[in-house]
Amino acid sequence: MVEKNLGISYLLDFYGDVLTEKQRDAMEQYYNDDLSLSEIADNLGITRQGVRDAIKRGEGTILELEEKVGFARRYRAVQEGVDALEQLARDINFYNNNHYAMSEDIRRAADEMLRIINRMNET
Repeated sequence: MVEKNLGISYLLDFYGDVLTEKQRDAMEQYYNDDLSLSEIADNLGITRQGVRDAIKRGEGTILELEEKVGFARRYRAVQEGVDALEQLARDINFYNNNHYAMSEDIRRAADEMLRIINRMNET
């Protein structure tokens, strides 16, 4: 039986287009739709072993790509950084608004940071 690595589903979003159609279909059904190897074999009109082989080859391909180029790892790091910056900007606004001598410059800067972060999250 194939051991499911749920991180593969995440990597499929980044590298799925480099796989063969059969590999991508098998992996999407297995990881995203949670179908069994037998169900996928029926859907694709191939053997259960053929499904297992397609999944294993696809996993190898996307894991190797991630190791070499690291798009998913870098994307996750950027997202974590943006989230941390957003929280810091919100904290700055909170502390500034609750201080007896609020600084308008600090408020404007923190609000601009939040606008930039929101634009980054929309893309």
